[in-house]
Amino acid sequence: MTKEILFEGKYLRLVRKQTWEFVERIHGDGIVVIMPLTEKKTVIVIDQYRAALEKRVIEFPAGLVRDMEAHRGESFENAAKRELEEETGYRAGKIKVLFRGPASSGATASMITFFLAEKLTKVSEGGGDETEDIQVHEIPVKKLAGWIQKMEKKGMVTDPKVYSGLYFLEKIGAKRS
Repeated sequence: MTKEILFEGKYLRLVRKQTWEFVERIHGDGIVVIMPLTEKKTVIVIDQYRAALEKRVIEFPAGLVRDMEAHRGESFENAAKRELEEETGYRAGKIKVLFRGPASSGATASMITFFLAEKLTKVSEGGGDETEDIQVHEIPVKKLAGWIQKMEKKGMVTDPKVYSGLYFLEKIGAKRS
């Protein structure tokens, strides 16, 4: 199937294959989402302003793999470690892949790889790079759903990947209790 480029910006392009229109990233080989779990059974989440929604969004730390020249040879695992530290200020002593799947199969070809990060050490304040305004939160896993409800009443929205991650974190916690 041939692909027709309908529009190309700095980071994204809109393409058509037959009757389907979807978005591709111009740079990068995928997305990593990191679920940081402390030894105290707390989870590190972030919130940041997302222009498309005009709201702050509760998310897990995440980022693109091999999107910049400096990161071209980077593995998915190293991208996950880099993004975790950059966004939250935590360094993972242990990180492993949990699962992989499409970001939004009807809208983009991007794939997401979910990582569990453990044995965390706080090494900086985090907050992201110069283009980001990230707030870092450490919440007990058992209280995360309630905390999210409180934040949503204040006008934030929650990325559904947080609920997927919470499911896995609760399963992991149940096995280790």
